[in-house]
Amino acid sequence: MSVVVDRIGLLVTNDPALGEGVLGIIRDASVVFERGKVVFVGPSGQVADERIDAAGRSVIPGFVDSHTHLVFAGDRSDEFAARMAGHPYLAGGIQTSVAATRAASTPELAGLTNSRREEARRAGITTVEIKSGYGLDAVNEKRCLQVAEHFSNDTTFLGAHIVPAEFAGRTDDYVHEVCGAMLLAAAPHARWIDAFCEVGAFDADQCRAVLTAGRAAGLGCRLHANQLGHGPGVQLAVEMGCASADHCTYLSDDDIAALAASTTVATFLPATDFSTRQPYPDARRAIDAGVSVALATNCNPGSSYTTSMSFCIALAVRDMRMTADEALMAATLGGAQALQRDDVGRLAPGKSANLVVLDAPSYTHLVYRPGVPLIHQVIEAGVTVVAPSI
Repeated sequence: MSVVVDRIGLLVTNDPALGEGVLGIIRDASVVFERGKVVFVGPSGQVADERIDAAGRSVIPGFVDSHTHLVFAGDRSDEFAARMAGHPYLAGGIQTSVAATRAASTPELAGLTNSRREEARRAGITTVEIKSGYGLDAVNEKRCLQVAEHFSNDTTFLGAHIVPAEFAGRTDDYVHEVCGAMLLAAAPHARWIDAFCEVGAFDADQCRAVLTAGRAAGLGCRLHANQLGHGPGVQLAVEMGCASADHCTYLSDDDIAALAASTTVATFLPATDFSTRQPYPDARRAIDAGVSVALATNCNPGSSYTTSMSFCIALAVRDMRMTADEALMAATLGGAQALQRDDVGRLAPGKSANLVVLDAPSYTHLVYRPGVPLIHQVIEAGVTVVAPSI
């Protein structure tokens, strides 16, 4: 059955060949789709088996959230409150989530993850990457990835998240475990491998070993880089040909030059900087240098417990010097590029019918009206997953 979303006031396609500017904007538009794929984008008034009246609202591609940690148990709100009271963010807080996640049953983890995934859908996120990283042993990392793969085709093995308590003082031994038994258990359930390259987590040599082992097992590479300070993470991500270097809060001129000369996407996570009181990255500087960028929520229990991409867009415009157009593209097509996906992030014939109807005449309202719930309807692979409220 074909479906048309008609009378769209302002449509963002992210395809300059289809409309105005880099966002490929079409006014007074229609989108027609069937079997989960877009078959037509153009003027309003198209005919299909079913019609959805956008009534002049703006329509954008579904958000692509390329960095999340949705599979976890436990609560760290006290830690957040302490940070807001002036205590610094410490990566060691991850141990709290590890203990809770290990103690949770698989049905409990699946239920918690499902709730977060549905919350993300209501926020307009139609494509999501999900990392492990709160199991930190072969059995629990595999279990977390088995849960994650029910909700995403882009699952990431993050055994090198932090050194678990039982390996305290033996980081190299733990890296050996990550590259051996844990990877063997995790690889069948993951598309990607990731590591946390940071003081207090893993150094460049240890992360290189993890990424090299993951690549040998057939996984693509991603890297947590330069979150808490300047370091080797971004340079390592480029060296290893990672699809993305994530966080990028601290970027030197050499880091920016390396990213600009590479295919590695710099994924900014501004809700994390909000939650940890870190400085916001200077996205303007990176974009002007030619760096490909993405925005993601980094939804996790310790440093960014949000599924609101709209919030991340508002922060990026207000505090990272991005334009509204750049931030929207980073949250859609940029995320797709960070996941090396060409089927999502834009609305064009042959692409997945993932679209969000905003209760607003323009996507600029995502920044203009921060904190206001503007997601009117969400369609994922041609199916309405968030219906308009009556």
